[in-house]
Amino acid sequence: MNNDHEPVISPVPLVHGGDWAGYMEEYTGAQPLDFSANVSPLGVPSGIVKAIADAALIADRYPDPLCRSLCRKISEAEHIPENWILCGNGAADLIFRAVAACKPKHALIVAPTFAEYEAALTTTDCQITRYFLRQQEDFRLGEDFLQAIQPGIDIVFLCEPNNPTGITTPRELLLKIAQRCRECRSLLILDECFGDFLDQPQAHTLKTSLADFPGMVILKAFTKMYAMAGVRLGYALCCDNGFLQAMRQAGQPWAVSSLAQAAGEAALKECEYVDAVRQLVMEERPWMRRQLEEMGLRVIPGEANFLLFYCPVKLVQPLRKMGILLRSCANYHGLDENWYRTAVRTHEENIRLIETIREVLRG
Repeated sequence: MNNDHEPVISPVPLVHGGDWAGYMEEYTGAQPLDFSANVSPLGVPSGIVKAIADAALIADRYPDPLCRSLCRKISEAEHIPENWILCGNGAADLIFRAVAACKPKHALIVAPTFAEYEAALTTTDCQITRYFLRQQEDFRLGEDFLQAIQPGIDIVFLCEPNNPTGITTPRELLLKIAQRCRECRSLLILDECFGDFLDQPQAHTLKTSLADFPGMVILKAFTKMYAMAGVRLGYALCCDNGFLQAMRQAGQPWAVSSLAQAAGEAALKECEYVDAVRQLVMEERPWMRRQLEEMGLRVIPGEANFLLFYCPVKLVQPLRKMGILLRSCANYHGLDENWYRTAVRTHEENIRLIETIREVLRG
């Protein structure tokens, strides 16, 4: 057959890391060591695997559109009223639902930060103001952010800890931001998806202040801690039932599959697994930071399960050829091609990454 007139299909540009499928296509089925996605390196817990398999036996039924059983379990785990919870197809789904429900005309986001906030905002006729975090201050949010929240700002997105920097904002400042948003009638979307990796998660979260701020939505996900990226499950916490209902109606009714709901319930029982992941991250993150700094690289002192660092030498393609995926941060506002983000994985895997980077730097 003559293929001269077949259209040339350009590859779809991907915004996020974790493109293991693209690597396998390029390298004929080879499995990469993926440092570009910030998920637990301990794999999916066996209890979750079993729950998904068991749920498959009744996959002929529609899933519960209200996720009632899962919401009850989340309520018990988070100590949050059940009717303050909305489950979604990952946190990204809930970000888009929040924007669709709010219909903002003017939004405020920091830069750099998670790309899906802007992606969701561009689906509406929304003006976006970026507050640029300063490199010389390790990308920390300052008190002057309060002045950026003005009447007319309809929605504010914050990621705590921030992605890709891994930096948190002092809780006292977060409360001031929530208060300022309330005064300006701005919806505050507080993304705490990486919060469980902090050394003291309960000391940082604002979930205990939800009742004080009806205009605040907290986002969480099962993706990172439980290695459930392929399952797609997240949830929103908010005391404004009217807004949660608007978010629910902003998307299709069966957002969370029955398999994902079963996986979520099983995940909430994996307390020993969570302890193991947290311990691993607390040990490996400072070790990786020291190794990178000993190579003369600037490393941002992140507090989550990943690190942002600066390297004047190109790393992505050389590491890719050696079987390792690293996240380039060139497509983040406020960063360039010399900034990279690496996940924290097991010690053996981290050794391989560090040794490979050293090899590339030696030329």
